[in-house]
Amino acid sequence: MGKKENKYLENFFKAVLSLKTEEECEAFFEDVCTIKELQDMTYRLEVARRLSNGEVFSDISRETGSSSATIGRVNKCLNYGPGGYNIVLDRLGLIEKK
Repeated sequence: MGKKENKYLENFFKAVLSLKTEEECEAFFEDVCTIKELQDMTYRLEVARRLSNGEVFSDISRETGSSSATIGRVNKCLNYGPGGYNIVLDRLGLIEKK
C-alpha cells in the first residue's frame, strides 16, 4: 500500500475508533458500506465465531449461507492472520469455554 493509501486507512481506523455508541457505528457503517458489504462483514464475524467454537464448515455454510471459500478464508485468518477476529471474539465473550 502506498503512503497516500496508508493515510486513508489510518484516517478510516481513527474514524471507527471515534464512534462511541452502537447507534453511531450503525449510522457510520450504513453510510460507508453497501448493504451487501455490511452483510458480508457481519457474516464473516459469525463464521469466525462458529469456527472458534468448533463448528464444522458444512454446518456453518448451511446455516449462514457463506461459501466454502469465505469460510476457508476466515479459518485461515483465525489460524494464521494477525489476530483481529480473536481479539474481537474474546472481548465480546463469543468464544465458548470448553
